[in-house]
Amino acid sequence: MGLEGDEVKSGPGDPEEAPAAGTAESAAADDPKVAAAIAAAEAAGPANGESVRVDSWIWAVRLIKTRSLGATACKGGHVRVNGQNVKPSHTLRVGDEVRLRHEGRERIVIVKRLIRKRVGAPVAVQCYVDNSPPPPPREAVAPIGIRDRGAGRPTKRDRRELERLRGLMGGSGRPGGH
Repeated sequence: MGLEGDEVKSGPGDPEEAPAAGTAESAAADDPKVAAAIAAAEAAGPANGESVRVDSWIWAVRLIKTRSLGATACKGGHVRVNGQNVKPSHTLRVGDEVRLRHEGRERIVIVKRLIRKRVGAPVAVQCYVDNSPPPPPREAVAPIGIRDRGAGRPTKRDRRELERLRGLMGGSGRPGGH
């Protein structure tokens, strides 16, 4: 009974209590700063009965750069929750599968923790399970028509070759379509 009284007296900011409060014990054991940040994120999270919007959550866990980009992605049909297209105001629950198409790649994550405020990257990865396919290697994605730095202004011939490579010209082979 004395131990229970000690636990009640200790505050939520105590570093010793962070692992016992249901946070990721592995992260807490590795770095006390991460454990403290996770505890702060949980404190800033929604209370019981409150919800988190999908656009806010994908921004908070750093899947996208801004919340407005998250709303735009939802409106454009690039965000799916449990297989269904959702509006930005859709509420998330723990265990939901979120699929996000962003920057030519699909991210598939399972919600582990609901947070509202943007947190650091080490804390953000504790809020979801990433089931995304690995990104393609950089060598596989060859940039088309990138000139060497310091090569100067392209000549007319260089410009035409670049346009031909990029497919910007019509079927005629000449600019202007003559």
